[in-house]
Amino acid sequence: MECSIRPALDDDAEAISAVILRALRETNAKDYTEEIIERVERSFGPDAVRRLIGQRTVFVATIGSHLVGTASLDGSVVRTVFVSPDVQARGIGKLLMAEIERTARERNISSLTVPSSVTAETFYARLGFNAVRDSYYGDERTIIMERLLTEQS
Repeated sequence: MECSIRPALDDDAEAISAVILRALRETNAKDYTEEIIERVERSFGPDAVRRLIGQRTVFVATIGSHLVGTASLDGSVVRTVFVSPDVQARGIGKLLMAEIERTARERNISSLTVPSSVTAETFYARLGFNAVRDSYYGDERTIIMERLLTEQS
């Protein structure tokens, strides 16, 4: 499996949206109610994703011509990290996060923050992020996690 990471293009918005929505429905749904999933889905339609591409540094992971993952950097905050359910646990999220960290270091960002879903908390912890606090939007729990970027990490 040859996976490539590259900056997102406007033309990727539909495929990015599809990956996010599928991951929400198939992976995150085990940790969140249907109402929460539906609320989050409304933020990631193709038009919303196109706007995010213009506002953040967005990366995509591709295998061949198929877009299979995405992650973005918004200042020092990691956002919207999703991998298609059929290729999860194959290192794609880790590759996306390595590109996020490389970009952050280039920008002299000394630490990263990620508002993690309950679903992704273990993933970020394995990458060296530490839980700082919980945040709630109604009954939706998000774990705010941080990681210092040092030369060795």
